[in-house]
Amino acid sequence: MREDTRSAKIDAILAELRVHHVKTERDRELAMQLNRLLRVDEAGRQTAEPVRFTADLETRGITLIDGPGGGKTTSLRWLLSETAALNPDTGPPRHLHVQVPSPASLKSLGLEILRSTGWKEVSERATAWMIWQTLRHRLSTLGITVLWIDEAQDLFLCRSAREMDDMLKTIKSLMLGESGVIVILSGTDRLSEITGFDPQVNRRFTKVVPKNLVIGADEKKLSELVSFYAAKAGLRSEWSAAMSGRLIHGSRGRFGRAVETVINAIERALRDEVETLTPTHFAEAWGMQEGCAWEDNVFMAKDWASLDLDRGADEFEAARTIRQMKQVGRS
Repeated sequence: MREDTRSAKIDAILAELRVHHVKTERDRELAMQLNRLLRVDEAGRQTAEPVRFTADLETRGITLIDGPGGGKTTSLRWLLSETAALNPDTGPPRHLHVQVPSPASLKSLGLEILRSTGWKEVSERATAWMIWQTLRHRLSTLGITVLWIDEAQDLFLCRSAREMDDMLKTIKSLMLGESGVIVILSGTDRLSEITGFDPQVNRRFTKVVPKNLVIGADEKKLSELVSFYAAKAGLRSEWSAAMSGRLIHGSRGRFGRAVETVINAIERALRDEVETLTPTHFAEAWGMQEGCAWEDNVFMAKDWASLDLDRGADEFEAARTIRQMKQVGRS
């Protein structure tokens, strides 16, 4: 087989694996929480209209909190695309996805949401108040009823308590009145700290915090997943249940990271032109992402369970949180 033909075939296999969605308990929980926030008509059909609370004055939202690589974005993208009421046969979808821009501010977020709606007539000199007024009108005009803000923890890297308060009040305002929308916030663990900063905002959001994978309880499930993906790629597998503990530890217990490692390992095997997926392929794929020495590779080390994989990242995050809280306290 010609090299370019072989490479194209491998790329097609990997693309198919990446779009395959493995439904988890998190997906079921998110679907339940979204369904309870969407109105049902007299015929029992779900609509795109939000359920309204507090004497029909406000909507509610969802906060999805999980560590990096947990699969937050994949789950929410799949949920919103599969919710029929939000994807009518005619007209645009009734949901909108934006990722928090950097640097994050009220103005930059408002501009990012407006651009995502296709709106181009916004001056960079417009004030944050003008941008958000235009934004609320734009969402209403397009019939958007679900606004998903991804990487939402970055919204609150503020320099003062006032900026944080303004951000929370603005998010709250999106959920008020006749044109109020369902707001979904997704982000890392830091998001849980911020949603508790304002009790009024906090009570408006249902929290979904997926459970991490657990060594022992989830090893069989992961072994079946590896076998499934390998077979889908046309490979045999030398995987054993004992290796699943290494995969869970190397993935920090996060399902999304585990799936990514499996697909990367399959890619190594396919490009090596072998017929069997081996632990060495996992070690190579994981090492490629981690940049670690071979003896510190979770798939090769004898004492793999004692490897402290995130010490540096945890120390950095803790120091950043302390700095931010001190800054907010001084404002």
